[in-house]
Amino acid sequence: MLRAYVLQGSRAAATAIATATTTVASSSSRGSLLHTTAVLSVESARKRQSRLTKQKNLAKREELQKKAAAARPHVVLGTIVGDDSKWASCDLARVLVQPEELSPDAPSQTVDPPAAAGANGNGNGNGNGNGNGNGNGNVQVPPPSLAFGIGERERRMLFEHLPLLSADMSTRREMNAMQKVMKVEEMTAYHEKELAAGMVQANLMAKLVDLRNSNAGGIAFENRKRIIEAFSESGKPNDTGRTESEVQAALLTLQIRNLWNHLNQFKRDIANRRSLRRLIHQRAKLLKYLKRTNRDRYERVLERLGLEPGAVEGELVV
Repeated sequence: MLRAYVLQGSRAAATAIATATTTVASSSSRGSLLHTTAVLSVESARKRQSRLTKQKNLAKREELQKKAAAARPHVVLGTIVGDDSKWASCDLARVLVQPEELSPDAPSQTVDPPAAAGANGNGNGNGNGNGNGNGNGNVQVPPPSLAFGIGERERRMLFEHLPLLSADMSTRREMNAMQKVMKVEEMTAYHEKELAAGMVQANLMAKLVDLRNSNAGGIAFENRKRIIEAFSESGKPNDTGRTESEVQAALLTLQIRNLWNHLNQFKRDIANRRSLRRLIHQRAKLLKYLKRTNRDRYERVLERLGLEPGAVEGELVV
């Protein structure tokens, strides 16, 4: 009996001890959980703040990169992307053949050869053939843009002096062939007739040398001629022996722009893409050499070509 009572008491004591231990463990576990949750919450806030700071820095970097890209000049055209005002106002753009010069509506000019004084009259030949002579001995000369490198001197020779000289030579030849003295009226009439024929030929010549009737090769020749004349040394226009950097850089810039316009239409032209890359690096090499030798000429030619320094200096990725 006593033994059973002692055994029962031992079991009760063990149960009480186990219950107390569980209660203490449970309370300490709750406290531990509460304490750990607070620490985790503080660390999560730090991570969140770090993440927000990183996002802000990345956004700022992206914005700076966009601004730098917007301010970076076009590696091919050499101007700021979206801003062509510098190219439109540069010397190279002004000397090139303009679309207005090739317009069929461009007005022609009327040239009066010094024939009236030589023929003692107004040149009353009709001159109404295919050359569009107007009956007054005039020549309808096309606009100032003429093909085949014809300048002002050649223009005057072709359309002012040549018709008169041809009429004079024909008149003298006729006088020698007749073997008799011609009357003044006969000589004047014959001279006017020959002058009218010369006007027809001059008008036909004017159509042939009109730049509006030229092909792409003729227009390119005229552009090269104008560039050499504009960028050559003063006092030495059209000096074919001149190898200055300004002339070469201007010619390369013209080739680069023409090739760029071509590649915008034919994007699969791989061969010309390589040619474009070669021309760009060739121009950069030429201008860098000019920068080392003469800084003033370098800055001046950049303005004349409508180029930004960033299109020449530094690494060029085409």
